[in-house]
Parts: sequence; C-alpha cells; structure tokens
Amino acid sequence: MPVKAQGRPRWLSEASGGMAMPAACGEARSEREALEPMAAEANQQPVFRIAGLAKVYRSGDVEVHALRGVDFEARAGEFVVILGPSGSGKSTFLNIIGGLDSPTSGEAWFKDHDLTRMSERELTLYRRDHVGFVFQFYNLVPSLTARENVQLVTEIARNPMRPEDALGLVDLGNRLDHFPAELSGGEQQRVAIARAIAKRPDVLLCDEPTGALDSRTGIRVLEALTASNAELGTTTIVITHNAAIQDIADRVVRFADGRIASSIRNERRRAASEVSW
Repeated sequence: MPVKAQGRPRWLSEASGGMAMPAACGEARSEREALEPMAAEANQQPVFRIAGLAKVYRSGDVEVHALRGVDFEARAGEFVVILGPSGSGKSTFLNIIGGLDSPTSGEAWFKDHDLTRMSERELTLYRRDHVGFVFQFYNLVPSLTARENVQLVTEIARNPMRPEDALGLVDLGNRLDHFPAELSGGEQQRVAIARAIAKRPDVLLCDEPTGALDSRTGIRVLEALTASNAELGTTTIVITHNAAIQDIADRVVRFADGRIASSIRNERRRAASEVSW
C-alpha cells in the first residue's frame, strides 16, 4: 500500500473524537453495515489481528522506520498496556489500528475487516462507529459544558449512552453543566473519557492519558478507564511511558525500536487505587 503524504494527525482537527458527520442516511447505513461482522463470529475472533506491520516515513533521501514487522492480537474485553520509550513506535501503532494513519506494509485487521484496504470514508465510519480515542490533551470545546462535550458524540453515534450516564460512569455526575475552565485537569480528562465511551465503542485507544497529570489525579483517570473496561466490555489499549500503570492490565506489551520486545500476561490485575508514581 503506498505511503500517504504526512500531515497533521486528523484527530487534532476533529473535535468529536476523530469522527465526521454522516452523509445521507441510506448511504451511511449501507456502508456502516458493511463494517459489521456476524455477532457469532465476533465472539470467536480477536478484535485486532496485526501481522508484519511496518511504517516508514520518508523525507527526501532519509527514511525513518517507525514500525518494523509488528505482530499483535487483542481479544474482546482485554485491557492492554503498551510501554516503550519515545520513538519506539507505540504511537504510530496506535494511530494505525485507530484508522488515523496507514502502514507502509503488513496487515491490520479489525475483526473481519482489513484496515489497510479501507477507503477514507470507510475509515471515517470505522472511527465513528467502533473506536473511542483518549489523548494526553483533552481536546474539549471550551464553550461547551461537560454534558455538551459528550453530546458531540452521542448526537451522531448509532447506539449511544445518555451523556449523563457516560459522565456518571467516570464519576462526574455532579459536574454535568460545568465548563472545561471550571474543571480540574483530571476532571477534564474524565470528560474526554466519557465522550469516548458514550458511543459504546468496540475499542478504546488511549495515548498517554495520564501524561499531564500527577499521581493522585492520574489514578482517578485510570479508575475511569478500568470501570469502562469492566462495565462495558470495551477492549482497551493504553500506551504510556509510565511503567507503574502496567499492573492494572491483563497484558503488558513492550515496544523497542519499532518492534514488540515482549508480551507478558499479568497473573493478577491490580486495582488503579493500588498503583502510584
């Protein structure tokens, strides 16, 4: 698959979490249905199947190998923490499985659908209907309340929660009508999580969700992530530099130099309240 021109990540300019407004109902419905596997099959297969994934960024004669033949699987309801230093390829990997970037080579499957062969419109529908994003910086709309920020998603999702229920799940039921400037950093991040889970996504992809937060505040954010994973069964993948977070995961994957260096399953998942940094 040819390498696409590099540019600013799409999520930076999409206030509703990497999603675009739908086209005519009939067209959107037919394309959306094309993305949905049979329910029975969905229970028997991985949510993600990645094989030989490679990504090369080119600038003139210079090549940067961000990913070098990554193989990976994630099952429904699994909570995976991906660790690695800056430049190890973990953010590039997350962007590709989230439909925000394309690989140079290799396979990236979401259930029965090959992300590498999807059109731009199909990727938009994939992000809108199946993926929730949480980033280090909250990307809330300053002029909207917490409830209204979540409604950005629920108004275009297929089967959304009520905004109040999503905010209640992250323990912000008493902050529904507060603006971002009236919320702490941790509260703003929990609004971002509520916005991401309100559409009931199959997967929740989190890029350094506690990176800008202190330990006490970060733990509240981790509690929100583990709650959504437990109560909604959302496959959750968190990338981070923070090794303390690994103990809350089902599985810990370490990236190094564009490859997966190790994948270890925790014998026991610790509660978010048991970790600190």
